[in-house]
Amino acid sequence: MKRVLCCIAMGILVTGLVACGPPKKSVFPPAVSIQEMSVRPDGQWRLTLRIQNNSYAGMGFHSIDGELKVADGIPVRLHSSFDLDIPTFAGDVTQIDVLPTADMIQALKAVTAKGSAGSLPYSVNGRSNAQPEQEKASRDFDFHGSGWLSPVPGIPNTYR
Repeated sequence: MKRVLCCIAMGILVTGLVACGPPKKSVFPPAVSIQEMSVRPDGQWRLTLRIQNNSYAGMGFHSIDGELKVADGIPVRLHSSFDLDIPTFAGDVTQIDVLPTADMIQALKAVTAKGSAGSLPYSVNGRSNAQPEQEKASRDFDFHGSGWLSPVPGIPNTYR
């Protein structure tokens, strides 16, 4: 009888501990990529950055601080503050304007001359500041992304 009571008490204790709080959801760094890039009349590039939340929890993204490297040129700084609440395994976009270097402009002109057959490699690296839904404070997450930019047929000065 003592054993049965001990097992019941242990079962109640374990059940009570499990019920103390919600299970912690896994949090992973986001993926960042360029969804679209357009050349503005003043020469700046407007980047539409896609932030993909790869976590099992929704996250509130606050800023990006990193660099954009096009072809083999010198990287330029990416920095922007914003407020995006991105649900689990979803993505959203934010826009950032950057001033390209002369090498970046030349590389883009060479790609534009090839039309839709041309493509330009890029990489984005840095940190994104976000707050997971179950945490009280935000923290930094490293990101590393790369891809290719090609002219969009029929839309001048736009690349995807």
